[in-house]
Amino acid sequence: MVNWVQVLRKNLVARLAKNAGLRQHAVTLDDAATVINFWLPNQNKEPCRKDRQRKKNLHPVVLVHGFAGDGIMTWGLQVGALAKAGHDVYVPDLLHFGGSTSPSHDRSVGFQARCLVAALRKLGVGVADVVGFSYGGFVAFEMAAANPSLVHSVVVSGGTVKYTGAMKDALLERIGGARLFTELMLPESADRLRVLFLAAMHMKLWFPCRLLQDFLEVMYKNRMERAGMLEDLVVGDKGSSTPVFQQNILLLWGENDNFFPIEVGESLKQELGEKATLQRVSKAGHLVQLERPCVYNRNLIEFLAHGNMV
Repeated sequence: MVNWVQVLRKNLVARLAKNAGLRQHAVTLDDAATVINFWLPNQNKEPCRKDRQRKKNLHPVVLVHGFAGDGIMTWGLQVGALAKAGHDVYVPDLLHFGGSTSPSHDRSVGFQARCLVAALRKLGVGVADVVGFSYGGFVAFEMAAANPSLVHSVVVSGGTVKYTGAMKDALLERIGGARLFTELMLPESADRLRVLFLAAMHMKLWFPCRLLQDFLEVMYKNRMERAGMLEDLVVGDKGSSTPVFQQNILLLWGENDNFFPIEVGESLKQELGEKATLQRVSKAGHLVQLERPCVYNRNLIEFLAHGNMV
């Protein structure tokens, strides 16, 4: 039986990546035990003189996805705009998503960040701007705190530096229907996935059960590993203090985000201080980059252009 999400990935989303000049490549780490899959610039294509000049003044951009999809499904509507603006674009699959695997039992955000940094260095990326969505925002902040020489600037949508038990409990209360964090974030039925999608979007779209079931089959593999990631993500309410970041930070937030309400973004901006800017996107929920891609891309590219002149 045809899986329509797989068809969508192959015939639309992957084509968007290829039209942006990207190709797939697997990077092996620690004696080939850990593998991180990337969509990255096609080096076989020689840029014209004008493109070479633009790229000299811009850093590569690394797009880090969230918990309900892989890299290119999350960022398919951003890669073309970034490439057109002159950026080299790198879209990894985090470990236990897409084509990325590891035998390690470490489920921490820190491990994800260390592996991603190691892969980027192996690819020859010296300095980059890192964009993180949701869970990818935690990874982006971790990368920035530990590797200021690699991470030039940070853009985060719907994510924070740390996720507390109070945040988790408030989320479960807002959305309802799930008793456990893993039950909400790792749905096992089309009905539960529908609840998750409706909570994540400002626009209340209707999805056929068949499409939701196909999405579950393609996007929700490695459940045991991801459950461990969710468990490790939640820290005590009196956890460590927020790091002092050297980078300029853009918090690009959907005003109607139900997973990380705009008040979380406002509080985070205060914690991060003068290095951080909060930009609201109206009529958008948690999936801001998919609901309002033109607005999202414009704000992202303007920030990156300004940041690269600093």
